[in-house]
Amino acid sequence: MNTLRLFQSLRNPVFARLYAAQTTNLLGDALTWVGLALLAFDLAGKNSAIVLSTALTLRVTAFVLLAPLAGAIADRFDRKRIMVVTHLARMVLVGLLPFVTQIWQIYALVLSLNVFYAFFTPTYQATIPLVTGQNDYPQAIALSSATFQLLGVLGPSVAGAVAAFVGARQVFFLDALTFLIAAILIVTLPGQLRVEQTTPQVRTVSRTWRDIKDGTTRLFADATLRYALAMQLVASVTGAQILVNTIGYVQGTLSLGSVQYGWVMGAFGIGATIAAVVVGSLSQRWARTTLILVGVLLITIALLPANQAGLGFLMVLWLIAGAGQTCVNVSAQTLIADRTPTDAQGRVYGAQFAWSHLWWVFA
Repeated sequence: MNTLRLFQSLRNPVFARLYAAQTTNLLGDALTWVGLALLAFDLAGKNSAIVLSTALTLRVTAFVLLAPLAGAIADRFDRKRIMVVTHLARMVLVGLLPFVTQIWQIYALVLSLNVFYAFFTPTYQATIPLVTGQNDYPQAIALSSATFQLLGVLGPSVAGAVAAFVGARQVFFLDALTFLIAAILIVTLPGQLRVEQTTPQVRTVSRTWRDIKDGTTRLFADATLRYALAMQLVASVTGAQILVNTIGYVQGTLSLGSVQYGWVMGAFGIGATIAAVVVGSLSQRWARTTLILVGVLLITIALLPANQAGLGFLMVLWLIAGAGQTCVNVSAQTLIADRTPTDAQGRVYGAQFAWSHLWWVFA
């Protein structure tokens, strides 16, 4: 019954459509990265890993630099329009990828794609509490996170199968279609998704800059949000340890293959998905700061004995670590909705998105 409560937020037709658009967007993102991996190998061969790592660096850089601006804009403009524009722009950019012939073209398109992604994600995160209301937004945020984690596990497999069926370059056309469908779903939302400002201001560059600074100021001035952001740094360091070193441990130390590596990372994603469901159920009874602390402890407990683990035990440890990651990140997102006025949530979500990705750059 607690698990079913997670889906109660879908009774809200506006959130249900927004959630469907986000799910379609995540499928498109999986298609994008599988297609990019194949395209990079086609153009760069054995140097494809360098191409992909550079592309990921450009992705995170766009997030860190532009997410605070995106959050400030989300508080001032119609969020529905922002999300539609970002989806249509990515549809066009993805549609250009099949025609790429040079490595630099991949970098230019990836950077452009993630500029728009940096504007979409904080806007979407801030819109969840706006459309669901006080009682349902913890479950809505948890459901959104669970779907993100689940598609993080299943998405690449589905995308790989699609790419094998339609072709490495043709997959981008299907990818573009997912962004078009997501844009249509958002266009059909009733009315505007605009936040009513308590003190209307003239839109100027200086005002926008003050809003950007206000997002970070609110994030660091609130002791609870500051605690959550610090714990996200812990989660990022341990998460980076897992992402960077698992492949070497499984295929080097344990002398296993890529299939076993997939099992281990799949366990990490499954743990994250299960935890998102549990956090959504417990959020009415447990303090969010407690859930964050539990998450950090789970990650630490999972990581400490990992150097001595065989395959089966490592899968269990990574299942626990994935659960810990979600406890930290979902609770941190929900705390912003708890502790920030509605007319400032966009800029705070933008600041949190930027700082949490800066932690990953550092990690």
